[in-house]
Amino acid sequence: MRIPVFTVDAFSNRPFSGNPAAVCLLENDLGDDLQQKIAAEMNLSETAFVRKLHPGDDFTKSSRFGLRWFTPAVEVPLCGHATLASAAVLFHAQKNKNSVLSFVTLSGELKARQVEDNIVLDLPLYVAHPQVLHEVEELIKAAVGDLIVQDVRFSPDTKNLLVRLSDTYKRSVLEELQVNAQGFVSAEKTGKVEGLILTLKGGSTEKHDFYSRYFTPWWGVLEDPVTGSTHAILGSYWSEQLGKKEMLAFQCSRRGGELKISLRTDGRIDIAGQFAIVVKGNLTL
Repeated sequence: MRIPVFTVDAFSNRPFSGNPAAVCLLENDLGDDLQQKIAAEMNLSETAFVRKLHPGDDFTKSSRFGLRWFTPAVEVPLCGHATLASAAVLFHAQKNKNSVLSFVTLSGELKARQVEDNIVLDLPLYVAHPQVLHEVEELIKAAVGDLIVQDVRFSPDTKNLLVRLSDTYKRSVLEELQVNAQGFVSAEKTGKVEGLILTLKGGSTEKHDFYSRYFTPWWGVLEDPVTGSTHAILGSYWSEQLGKKEMLAFQCSRRGGELKISLRTDGRIDIAGQFAIVVKGNLTL
């Protein structure tokens, strides 16, 4: 069996930056175990499996596909950058001419469309609620040490803890912070957190409205380079804080990536980014 496979750097237009995802095109659904083994073999934060929903479907002509995402360790319910990567493969490698692509996923039906050089993802919008500090104090201490924390929120839908650093800090403080994410698992005592977002307000003279980093050792990924799904939380939070519906964000990992965010009137969020397809090949099984 030969499976077409691609590596796409999402939320960047340059190779070797942004967030790399593997994308596999499936004629038929594969067993969970085999998909997990392929994801472990690809060894990227996510491997996306795009599958035909009906025998007569065509990757170049159909507009609706199944989509699943696996880290090297587990399947995840939502992954923004691998969805963007999947749309990039269909639009540009497969030359799909549809204006909008739909993906049937564990997080419902997601849509992707092209707008100039960007692919725009239509994602659910998630709200993060105020979190009692003492319940997660040990985890926050493990993440940021003695840095001043301005706000703590929790998103029950995604099980992500959002930690906002003081507005007195500059972007370089977040970028240079040395984080031992492996220690988060033992420091998390509530049993409800599965991802940690660190975020910081952008300065008045900077083009980015806010910055972030994301850690999820619970899912087998110590630090994710650029995370579309967390910006469905960050977009909601910073829109409330800044009073804005349109924002430009930057995720400050070593690879880094830029995301354009737009809150919609229907209670969802558009997250847009660029991409670079860097590998094309086949898996032989």
